[in-house]
Amino acid sequence: MIKGFKDFLMRGNVVDLAVAVVVGTAFAKVVEAFVTVIMDLIGKLGGTPDFSSFKPGGVAIGGFLTALVSFVVVAAAVYVMVVVPMNHLAERRKKGIEPEPEAPSEEIILLQEIRDALRVR
Repeated sequence: MIKGFKDFLMRGNVVDLAVAVVVGTAFAKVVEAFVTVIMDLIGKLGGTPDFSSFKPGGVAIGGFLTALVSFVVVAAAVYVMVVVPMNHLAERRKKGIEPEPEAPSEEIILLQEIRDALRVR
C-alpha cells in the first residue's frame, strides 16, 4: 500500500498539479492587485467601487453587482495575461517562427531506459 501511494505521488501529473496550484496561487495575487486597480478606477468614475449599498426597489443586488464586476475584471485579466500570449505563441509555432521544444537527447533516452529497467527489477 505504501509503494502504491509513493507511485501515486511520484506520477508526473500529481507533481504538475501541485506546481500548477502553487503558481496559480501566486498568480491570483497578481490578478487581485489588478482587480483592485480597476475597481479603484471604476470608483473614480462613478463614486465608490463597492456597490453593496445599491438597492433598487428595496432589493439588495449591490453585492452581486460588485462580485460580477470583479469577476469580469478577473476574466479579462486572465485573458489578457495568459490566453492571448499563449495563443500568440501557438500561432508562431504553427507558422514555424518559434521552434518546437527539442526532443530529449539520446543520452537522456538511454538514461530513462536504464531507470525503467531498474524499476522493473
